[in-house]
Amino acid sequence: MKFKDYYVILGLERSATETDIKKAYRKLAHKYHPDVSKEPGSEARFKEIAEAYQTLKDAEKRAAYDRLGAHAPGEEFRPPPGWGQESRWKSESFEGVDLADLFAGLAAGRAQHSGQGANLSFPGEDYELRLSTTLEQAYHGALIELNVRMPEYDAQGRMVHVPRTFKVRVPKGATDGRRLRLAGKGGRGFNGGRDGDLYLTVELQPHRLYRVEGHDLFLELPLAPWEAALGVSAEVPTPGGNVHLKVPAGTGARQTLRLSGRGLPRPHGGSGDLFAIVNIVLPKNLTDHERDLLKQLAAASKFAPRSEYASEYTKEAPHAT
Repeated sequence: MKFKDYYVILGLERSATETDIKKAYRKLAHKYHPDVSKEPGSEARFKEIAEAYQTLKDAEKRAAYDRLGAHAPGEEFRPPPGWGQESRWKSESFEGVDLADLFAGLAAGRAQHSGQGANLSFPGEDYELRLSTTLEQAYHGALIELNVRMPEYDAQGRMVHVPRTFKVRVPKGATDGRRLRLAGKGGRGFNGGRDGDLYLTVELQPHRLYRVEGHDLFLELPLAPWEAALGVSAEVPTPGGNVHLKVPAGTGARQTLRLSGRGLPRPHGGSGDLFAIVNIVLPKNLTDHERDLLKQLAAASKFAPRSEYASEYTKEAPHAT
């Protein structure tokens, strides 16, 4: 049979701990899950990862696997004499056997030998998925219907994908990266074993108006030059509805104005803030009248925006050497 290096598949050393194995599996399963991965061959890669995890997470299976020794991936090999005597596999029956079948047979043989075959149970796997959420759903809270194809093992131990639908409650104020747990909604347990859990990581979709940082929101606030110079009460959109923001006279470009409590709700009360970043914009097409008014302003104004350069103009140029 051909050897599969389960440690290499999970990116681990042979000295990896149980925690290392579980952490590596969750990371890779999340990356290559067929419902979220866009990479070619992700389904085959996911099955390979699941197979490796099924063996290495079980202390007895892992010990049996380690007794096979280290071989190059894909290398033809035969288990050592007496390796499978405790299972239904006999030393002369390894031809045409897949390594995954070998360990399935080992588990079945172990259960039969102990007289507990009918009672052997395994817990289901925990799975992780991304939950794409709009800012509005995060602000108000929402009930989202999630349709996925969950990987499960059938009665023969083969990996299959089963369509499942969940109702997911996105809590009010959920932020990017928040992790939600659906207890018992992961992989099915085998023979009475408990079902695994499904973990959903909130992923806020980009918004056309707001940039999100935690519970705070950032918004570009366009102002005409005269609004910035004279001050204005500007109507500003927030997720909770439009409000009026007092812009003081003399407000400069890129200045930040704060609307307290107008960001995303916090889990234990209160809300983040909304920050309006001033962007002074000019009209693209001036009427003749507008142009005349600007010329009058230019002639009457004593404002010198480049006055700080004046001292530079009076300096003597250095002598050439």
